[in-house]
Formats: sequence, structure tokens, C-alpha cells
Amino acid sequence: MDYFRPKKQNILDPLDPNFLKRKPTGFSQSSSPEEPPQQGTLAPTSIFEEGGDQKTSARRPSPRQKRRSRPSTRDPAVLAAALDPNPEARQRWQRRKIIQEVRSRGQLTKAQRIARTERQSLCKSEFYKTSIKKLMPLARQIAGKPIEEAIIQMRFSKKRVASDVKKHLEYARDEAIVKRGMGLGMVEREADPAAKAEKTDGTAREDGEHDQQLSGMVVEDKKGKRRFVSDTSSIYVDEAWVGRGPYGLDYDFRARGRTFFLRPPKTSITVRLKEEATRVRLMEEREEKRQRQKVWVPLPDRPVTAQRQYCLW
Repeated sequence: MDYFRPKKQNILDPLDPNFLKRKPTGFSQSSSPEEPPQQGTLAPTSIFEEGGDQKTSARRPSPRQKRRSRPSTRDPAVLAAALDPNPEARQRWQRRKIIQEVRSRGQLTKAQRIARTERQSLCKSEFYKTSIKKLMPLARQIAGKPIEEAIIQMRFSKKRVASDVKKHLEYARDEAIVKRGMGLGMVEREADPAAKAEKTDGTAREDGEHDQQLSGMVVEDKKGKRRFVSDTSSIYVDEAWVGRGPYGLDYDFRARGRTFFLRPPKTSITVRLKEEATRVRLMEEREEKRQRQKVWVPLPDRPVTAQRQYCLW
């Protein structure tokens, strides 16, 4: 009867503590596990073999690698679709600008002169899940302050959306430095000593003005608040305003299986960054306007005419 009894199989139990210590029966003690694996070869009659003497065939480059290795050639006709989509409108615009320049005899307007000598950067944020009523006080808080001081104000603010405004200010500051070259005046003067004696428009700078720029100056803003500015190329928040965005959709689950719709508002904030040189120019213009104003007197000194000895009624 033992002949028909099945043989007992040695089944390994994974819960056994000696499960990992046991080795399979087919494992050879002579083979060392530290030996590196040997690379195989292809058959001599294989179609993938490129050379008969080579033991291994080189891998063929993939189409993606071929595109990368291919020299990049830019077709002007293809780029024109994005760079110059409407050439006729561009030519008309250039013709109008040339006519304006000829009529003005090459003289720049005040707006053009300011745009060439002063830098500014406009940056709009994404839509935050908040209302205008909650975001407007933060916009008033950072307007007129230096960019670093505005970031510190948002860092220690208790408002929930202040963290998002802080990230947006940091992004706007970095974008103004990289794209517009703002806030690099002190670095450029240290790198190029010859630029210290020149203004932004290329004219020579006076000795007193040069010393004042290096030592710093007191700048008065349009609200009458005075600030000490050590570098006229430093960045400050000139304007900050908010904009209403699209309303979202949310649900308010109530009793008796009722569901109400909520319309949470979304709001964005936009900041305009300028350099302190702009604030210095505005202060000088206000001072010049104040100097041109005449002294007000309650009784102006003007000649008296049409004097009669009796009334005319």
C-alpha cells in the first residue's frame, strides 16, 4: 500500500525563519556570484550582424536619436508664420512710424524719452480662490513699498491669500531682473568703473550727483512719505491692483437631501515694478512745479478801474 502513497514534497514555508537561508537544489557552490555577466554574441548568419569579425553588433540609432543628432535648420518661411503673420499690417505700421518721425524731426516725446531711460515690468498673477474684498487690502499694503519690504509684509501677514501674493511678488521680482535687467545698477557700477560717471542716457554725471548716488539719498513719494534710497536702481512696487475672474462652482449639501450651488469668486492681482530712479524723477518734477507756482495772497495787487462817485442802480 505504501507503493500507491504519494511521496511527501518538501514545501518551503515563507513564514519559516530559515526560509531565506535555504538555497535551491540547482545552485552550484562552484559558481561565484561576484563574477560579472558575460555579454552574448549573435549568430554568424544573423541579419542584425553588421560585421563578420565583430562579436557584438552595434545598436542602430532610434528615430528620436537621429532627430537629435540632425543639425537644426530653421526655415524662414516656417518662422514667418509665427514671427510675421501679417506682413501687410506690419508694413503699414512701419510706414506710419516713419511718417511720425519725419514730422517730429527726430525729436522724442516725453513718454518716449522716459520709456528709453527708465525700466518697468508688469506682472499679472493667476486667479486665486478669494474675493476682491479680501485681496484689495493686501494690494494697498504693498503699493509704494520696495519689493523686499513688500515680500516681508506678505510673509508675516495673517491673511490666507498672503502666501500666494508673496510667491507672486518673488516671481515678479525675478522676472524683472532677468527680462528687464532691473535692480542691477550697483552690480554694473562695481563691474565697470567707467559707467559710474555716466547717466542712463549717456550724458556725463556731475561730481556731486555721483557722490549722492553712491552714498544714497532721501526720496519723497507722491503721498509725502520719505524713504532713504541707497541705490537708485533698486526695485519698488509702483502700482498694485486686483481684477475679478470667473466664478467657480461648488456644492453645499444640506438636510433632507437638498443641494445648493455655491459660486466661489476668483481674483487676480497685478503689480507694476519700477526702479527708484523713476521716483527720484517724479520728486524732482513735483519740486520744480512747486517752485514755479506764484505766492498766493488774499488781496491781489491789481489796478482799480471804473470808479464812480455814485452807484449805478
